[in-house]
Amino acid sequence: MTIYKCRIITVSIDRDWREVYDFASIPENFQRWAAGLGRRFERSGEESTAENPDGRPIRIRFSRPNEYGVLDHIVFAEDKETRNAVRVLPNGTGAEVMFVLLRTPDMTQERFTADAEAVQRDLNTLKAMLER
Repeated sequence: MTIYKCRIITVSIDRDWREVYDFASIPENFQRWAAGLGRRFERSGEESTAENPDGRPIRIRFSRPNEYGVLDHIVFAEDKETRNAVRVLPNGTGAEVMFVLLRTPDMTQERFTADAEAVQRDLNTLKAMLER
């Protein structure tokens, strides 16, 4: 059994959690707030294709719409599969968005820190968009 180092990155959003989930659960909206995931998203059946921040092609499979606030997605790139756990939870009358970042064996501490910073920027962008 292997357990990786983990960091949970969160942001509180002053908007009903269901509205946050409804917006964030649409794959086409990811390119508006999740620059750390990629750009040029195109839906292709059950998956989306995009370019990662380095411009390389990726495929992404998003979780199906659900009533639990689950926004998990799997990124397929260069024979590698990365599973990302994301949740939108009620927080009072607003929402808490949580992203679980895992440090895999091929990830340096510098890369782990940079990825955490990128996720935080993306969540802050989502917050700014939805609190307008």
